[in-house]
Amino acid sequence: MISSAVGCPMPNLSAEDLRTRLVRDLPGAVQSVSPLKVVPPPAQGHAPAAFVTGDTLVEAARIVDVALYLRDRLNYAYLSDICVVDYLADEIFEIVYRFYTVEGGSSLALKVRVPRENPVVPSLTAHWPGANFHEREAFDLYGIVFVGHPYLHRIYMWDEFEGFPMRKDFPRQGDKYIGEDE
Repeated sequence: MISSAVGCPMPNLSAEDLRTRLVRDLPGAVQSVSPLKVVPPPAQGHAPAAFVTGDTLVEAARIVDVALYLRDRLNYAYLSDICVVDYLADEIFEIVYRFYTVEGGSSLALKVRVPRENPVVPSLTAHWPGANFHEREAFDLYGIVFVGHPYLHRIYMWDEFEGFPMRKDFPRQGDKYIGEDE
């Protein structure tokens, strides 16, 4: 633990510590990590944080349990963002949830992998109202379905829009990309 200036301890929980606690306290919640076909870029000084931290991968069906554990037992009450990574070659989406404590310190990331053909995960909106727009964005741009979300509708694209424009296999439309010759 690291102490803050006001004397309160600031959490400094590593991803490995979190996995150890989850395996002990929430059996079956942690998913074993299978290697992806994506290869991280070669390290030039250091590798990007996403490849170094070894963030905790949890079962999609258990995301609510694990997130509540972070909030209620470990005091990681602030859900700052939810983002999606499209691993087209592996046919999966990885949803990344980043949590902080209000006391400060480092963040913790939870990751959930879902198949591209059926991207379904429970919603955190009932427990974190701030997840509302993040989940709607992931639904609108990637097609992730958040079961239990109170209003899962498009947030950027118009209702009649077909498809999910942030998916790597979404057909390119309109002008050529900068630098293309054709």
